[in-house]
Formats: sequence, C-alpha cells, structure tokens
Amino acid sequence: MSAYCRRAVMEDRIVERITEEQLDAYKMLVQYHNNFQRIRNMFHKRNPKLADEVAQLVQEIKTHLYNFKK
Repeated sequence: MSAYCRRAVMEDRIVERITEEQLDAYKMLVQYHNNFQRIRNMFHKRNPKLADEVAQLVQEIKTHLYNFKK
C-alpha cells in the first residue's frame, strides 16, 4: 500500500474508475453531440441564427465530454 501511495504522489496519475452509469451518460452525450452537429449542418444556409444556437449547444456538449475524460 505504501509503495502505491508513493508512486501515486511521485509518478502516477490516479484515475477514478467510471461506473456503468457514467459510461452510458458519456455515450449518450456523444450521440447528442453528433446529432446536434448534423442538425446544425442542415440549417446552416437556411437559418443561420438557429445554426449558431445549435453550434453553441454542440460546443457545450463538447466541453462536458472533454471534462468527462479528465
């Protein structure tokens, strides 16, 4: 145990194991990100204002996905 603690402090990064529920939430966010990106692309020329709002949502989801990986 002490060797693990020493290694964790000096070298390794301690990573929390994710639960099955967290993994499902991550997968769902990835799907939402992809779907909203497609929606944004559909409305890009027809309704730029809506496309911009969807782009903001896509960016927020992307931020949450990035934070999930930390």
